[in-house]
Amino acid sequence: MYAIIENGNKQYKVSEGDVVRVEKLKAEVGQEVSFNVLMVADENGVKVGSDVANAKVTATVEAQDKYRKIIVFKYKSKKNERKKQGHRQPFTAVKIQAISL
Repeated sequence: MYAIIENGNKQYKVSEGDVVRVEKLKAEVGQEVSFNVLMVADENGVKVGSDVANAKVTATVEAQDKYRKIIVFKYKSKKNERKKQGHRQPFTAVKIQAISL
């Protein structure tokens, strides 16, 4: 059984027991969170729309962290114009506990 959830305008395919890195949530480590369910697939088939209106995916927050640094370098040739920046995107790692219909 798996589900498609939505968080931060992105969609994730999750199953029970998966650890997923999602957009940063305002939640403490160990706290339980739930997600908006778009689709559920199990042995009976695929359910979408009003069939999953009351479906629920619960997860536990494992960590609040940042991805590794990426370098953003902008320059304009022949102008001696250079700009170097680093960026680390924050994320929340969640462990999927249950998918219920």
